[in-house]
Amino acid sequence: MLQEKKLKFLEDMASRVRRDIIEMLVEAGSGHSAGPLGMADIFTAFYFHILNHDPKKPLWPDRDRLILSNGHICPVRYAAMARVGYFPLEELRTLRKLNTRLQGHPHRTALPGVETTSGPLGSGLSQAIGVALAARLDKKKYRVYCLMSDGEHNSGNIWEAVMFAGKNRLNNLIGVIDRNNIQIDGYTEDIMPLESLRDKYESFNWHVTETDGHNIEEFVDAVKEAQAIYEKPTVIIAHTIPGKGVSFMERDYLWHGKPPTANEGKDALHELRTLRGRIKSEHQ
Repeated sequence: MLQEKKLKFLEDMASRVRRDIIEMLVEAGSGHSAGPLGMADIFTAFYFHILNHDPKKPLWPDRDRLILSNGHICPVRYAAMARVGYFPLEELRTLRKLNTRLQGHPHRTALPGVETTSGPLGSGLSQAIGVALAARLDKKKYRVYCLMSDGEHNSGNIWEAVMFAGKNRLNNLIGVIDRNNIQIDGYTEDIMPLESLRDKYESFNWHVTETDGHNIEEFVDAVKEAQAIYEKPTVIIAHTIPGKGVSFMERDYLWHGKPPTANEGKDALHELRTLRGRIKSEHQ
């Protein structure tokens, strides 16, 4: 269980990461809004509590690996990485600009701390499996975490990877699905129904747990449960709200792939500051 002081710190940091995301997208004039806002709590939990890593030594051989499959939500990863010390905060304002290290999809050789280049949806789990197999062959103790979207589970490559990981009992691999129920052209259950995700993964020999992706303490507990599973890989189905914290974005798939305007950004930042103040008062 997280100590109250640490939990408050993580919640405050997640709020700051959400404001970073809005500021980055407004400055860039392009990018994705809903997914990054929805995953702010999870990325904060990873970079500030869960991962065994060192921002000053991004190539440390024994670091945990975080693989982002749905690379279009990278603003949340960049914000968390900057906040934890991988690169200067001022660099966040270069998102998607010419010659930036912060491209619209993460580029492995451009930014230390980014483990893989992502773009084509459905590929990340296969990449993560390769890293997890390498750790097993090298007798390394690090863990491999693969963050995926629910919509990319339309891709056949995902299910080939799911079968392979289950067959090979990759217990050093933990998947996290952002179950926000949207994709670029609608709601997942209208475009290509995914349920029951739990049953599908379990049928391929995965341990499955479900959690509230906005409850940091609950998510951390889910990861601890996953770390205790030794006979198979684990997937955490994290139920999130796309656009979390900004009322006019929440649960609206039209915000999947567009940024706020300058005025919308001001409104969003106001809401996020108000939300943080409300959460703080609830803890007092």
